Amino acid sequence: MSGTLTIERAGLMMTVQDAGRTGLLRYGVSASGAMDGEAYAIANALVGNAPGAAVVEFAITGGAVRTSRDCLVAVTGGASDLRIDTQAVPGWESHLLKAGEVLTIGTMRGAVWGYLGVSGGIVTPPVLGSRATHLRTALGGLEGRALAAGDCLPLGEEPGASPLRLGMLFRRKPGPVRIVPGPQDDYFGRDAWETFLCCPFTISAMRDRMAMMLDGPALCAAGGHDIVSDGTLAGSIQIPSSGRPIVLMADRQTTGGYPKIATIASADLNRLTQMPSGEQIRFRRVSQDEAEEADIAARRQFETVLATLEDVETGGGAS
Repeated sequence: MSGTLTIERAGLMMTVQDAGRTGLLRYGVSASGAMDGEAYAIANALVGNAPGAAVVEFAITGGAVRTSRDCLVAVTGGASDLRIDTQAVPGWESHLLKAGEVLTIGTMRGAVWGYLGVSGGIVTPPVLGSRATHLRTALGGLEGRALAAGDCLPLGEEPGASPLRLGMLFRRKPGPVRIVPGPQDDYFGRDAWETFLCCPFTISAMRDRMAMMLDGPALCAAGGHDIVSDGTLAGSIQIPSSGRPIVLMADRQTTGGYPKIATIASADLNRLTQMPSGEQIRFRRVSQDEAEEADIAARRQFETVLATLEDVETGGGAS
């Protein structure tokens, strides 16, 4: 049975997101998709959705929603005060939300991006193969825009899963954020590299789905701060003439004309994305091979986490 999810009170930067648009960067189409791919995947798994189903993403606070049919809901990304009507419920596990009941999602602690998974998934019309919202080009999601109070989102067919939880804690290891030099690492001399690797940087409040700005010592590009525009990746670190690092995120532009000193290793990108503004970070240089090995290990560890899903009632493994 299908149904609808109604936004009673919209959270910050609340949008429909999925795994993103792939294969279209050469046409200037941003990938978009969930800012934290792991928290997104867990939200879907907890409510019995297939990988890639669309969810609701929000920043800091999730507002309040209700559904027109009974369904499972799960909130991931960080810790927050969750309530079904007046009953407090834990995050990082799924709960039955009955038709007409209101799920309220409070302010997140220790994270920035939250995910609301709903059984059946959000089934807004796909655009270029994805339901992900890209706000700057008004693609995907609900009319290509952020969600607002009163919006109704269509839900897919109920998969019939039972409430689930993770059988082990999902944690990310702290430590320096690993980076792979380049592609314009040769634009930066020894002094700039020593500053980049030895000094702490602070995550600025100037951040959104497109980019994250860092506060700290300025980085001077001896080779100049303008280049012929070339491709960007999620995690590319651009250095404009201000010397202030800009880390590109899911909704980044597909090309850029600032030199990129390095790229965040994939294994650390989700962790960086979720670090609150004001938190200090340090960078550690690794080779491409080391970054690939770390990514493989992180994927295997994440698969282990998903394999621990268990029934809330019995504590047994999910089928």
